[in-house]
Amino acid sequence: MTVEAQTSAAPTNDAAREALAAILRVLVPVILALIAGGVILLILGKDPLAYYGYVARRGLFTWGGLQETFTRMSPLLLIAAGLIVAFRAGIWNLGGDGQFLLAAVVTSALAPVLIAFLPKGLTLILCMIVAIAVAALWSVIPAILKARYGVNEIITSLMMSFLGVSFANVLVKLFFRDPTTTVPQTVTLPVEDRLPRLFDSTIHGGVLIALAVVVLVHLMMTRTAFGLKLQVVGANPAAAIHAGLNVARLTIATFAISAGLIGLGGAVEILGVWGTVRADWNPAFGLLVVPLVFLARFNGYAVIGFVFFFSALMIGGESAARRVGVPQHYVLVLVALLLIFLAVVEYLDHQRRKRTGA
Repeated sequence: MTVEAQTSAAPTNDAAREALAAILRVLVPVILALIAGGVILLILGKDPLAYYGYVARRGLFTWGGLQETFTRMSPLLLIAAGLIVAFRAGIWNLGGDGQFLLAAVVTSALAPVLIAFLPKGLTLILCMIVAIAVAALWSVIPAILKARYGVNEIITSLMMSFLGVSFANVLVKLFFRDPTTTVPQTVTLPVEDRLPRLFDSTIHGGVLIALAVVVLVHLMMTRTAFGLKLQVVGANPAAAIHAGLNVARLTIATFAISAGLIGLGGAVEILGVWGTVRADWNPAFGLLVVPLVFLARFNGYAVIGFVFFFSALMIGGESAARRVGVPQHYVLVLVALLLIFLAVVEYLDHQRRKRTGA
């Protein structure tokens, strides 16, 4: 082989090794989490193969379960899109649950009112816009505290999330309550006035909205000047200031976009699935999506696959828990194990890079 051929082959081999390492960084935590989860099931006296078999059959290999999996994906994808914007900009928006629930409650109260005198399509669009605005406004306080005073956004966003969940319940019980029901809930939006179903299935159009948003967010963060500015702020705020970027304004914009997308997830969940919000309802999707976004390394395309996997796990896990006889929330144990092994793999990869000088 000539010197020129060897030189050209070296970058190709390096790229192949990096691609293989990236795949292993993703697959290894998932496999280890499933193995460790199976060991825990054995300790509990349960059959892990039966558990995972029920999960796969219910979440992936039955038409009804597959429809539920795709339906579950829509709010998770929109939350993931919001988190990708925030995390790429170096901002920890952990107030997703409050933003999601407030947007959902406002949507559930507004939609039955608007549908009485507006066309269905316009009602759905207006509800989504209002949900985005409500969630974005709820992020203003942590955004300003971070941008102007440097207050840690982890603390403030979690605080606002707790307040948002509580305030949403107050709205349902006092201001938006349906007087015709005994259970505190908002007025129910009729099924025919919700997001349209796809191909005569139970999958609603919100899935397409969510997929489009994730792709657009990925393109915005990787192909536009605005996305590059956000990533510069996240990588090195001091360098961003030196480059003339308005870090405070970009921080507030990041919070607003991130929270708005999460709020859109709340609107889509109500307009596509529930049609109403009951008191004390809180799916708590916000923090569940965080490990998926990290596993995908903030890549919008990759996060679609992880959300699909996790949605199937959630749908199948609900059925498997009943059949095998474990708590329904055992899936959360798997999520916790996934986080632990993700941290371990990241640490080992970081140590490898230090040794090799990569």
